[in-house]
Amino acid sequence: MLEDGSVWHGYGFGAEGTRVGEVVFNTSMTGYQEIITDPSYAGQIVVMTAPHIGNTGVTPEDDEASRAFLRGFVVREYSPVVSNWRARASLSAWLAEQEIVAIQGVDTRAITRRLREKGSLRGLITTDATRSDADLLEEVRAWPGLDGVDMVQTVTCAEAYHWTEPTADAWEFRQWQAHGDAAPARPFYVVAYDFGIKRNILRRLTSHGCRVTVVPAHTPAEEVLALNPDGVFLSNGPGDPSALPYAVEATRALLGRVPIFGICLGHQILGQALGGRTYRLKFGHHGGNQPVKYLRTGHVEISAHNHNFAVDPESLPPDVEVTHVNLNDGCCEGLRHTTLPAFSVQYHPEAAPGPHDADYLFAEFVRLMAAHRQTKENVPGEYQKTREE
Repeated sequence: MLEDGSVWHGYGFGAEGTRVGEVVFNTSMTGYQEIITDPSYAGQIVVMTAPHIGNTGVTPEDDEASRAFLRGFVVREYSPVVSNWRARASLSAWLAEQEIVAIQGVDTRAITRRLREKGSLRGLITTDATRSDADLLEEVRAWPGLDGVDMVQTVTCAEAYHWTEPTADAWEFRQWQAHGDAAPARPFYVVAYDFGIKRNILRRLTSHGCRVTVVPAHTPAEEVLALNPDGVFLSNGPGDPSALPYAVEATRALLGRVPIFGICLGHQILGQALGGRTYRLKFGHHGGNQPVKYLRTGHVEISAHNHNFAVDPESLPPDVEVTHVNLNDGCCEGLRHTTLPAFSVQYHPEAAPGPHDADYLFAEFVRLMAAHRQTKENVPGEYQKTREE
């Protein structure tokens, strides 16, 4: 049920119960497990536009987090037959284990058209057939929604930890070397803020020659700097970016003192730290087929997205450059500071699922850290003066 009173009846195939959330649609054709376990979907009910879901089962190695955080899952047709040698369980059994309510046999095209027309809506998914439509609609409309809510606290880690696992086939290493880069004599040390970080981001950083420590979202800038990192990464995550003043404050304190790379929510946090504002998109971008233009080269990348908010380019100061734009709606998909070592993208270069067109951004971060390290080692006095300023 949606907040406008529209109702679809189908068949449950996950956990039992009732869940309320913000309803969004995802246009990816594959990778439903990575989508379900992406912490950025916390508080949301995801409608898949691909009509056939479940045929590849579930594989633990493909999880993007320790558990699923979304509120519900909606598909046109669920496949109970699993055809995948890597699969360890069916999607239905795994969703029940994750306590995710799911429904199949509904008109997902009609739901998607309604969301495109009206924007993201509050919704409810239930297996309780004893409740009346009026009762369910009252519950949907009573839910306050996600605007102004700090959802990061529901997904961030409780304490810092180290990550050492690279991508299985070291695909990133080959891409990095294809750009003419050699592996550093000393691995670059990256401190990654966990606002809801995906595991494949950590794998990509590791595969690009980085040592990674993941820290909780509330970690102050001074604690991060005390670790003496070569760079700081700002992760993806759920919810309203304007509800995270502590993250913006920490990022602002790190600017100019260490290279910064942000993805998705991290991009929105960096944009605010640089003086910009964020705003809500009508129905957001969710899927693995969004065209993004890199303005510095003119190249167009097909990219994976998962965001309901964006940075307003008109609010950015003159020393911040928009680097990427979405060719569907023109929104800002990337930015960089023209003098400080800081850049970010709104989309997901780590894929999982999605295209690998934007993998070069991890190599860009490595090169930024290499230049920063060289400055520290060769001109320590100037570096310290810059840090103090």
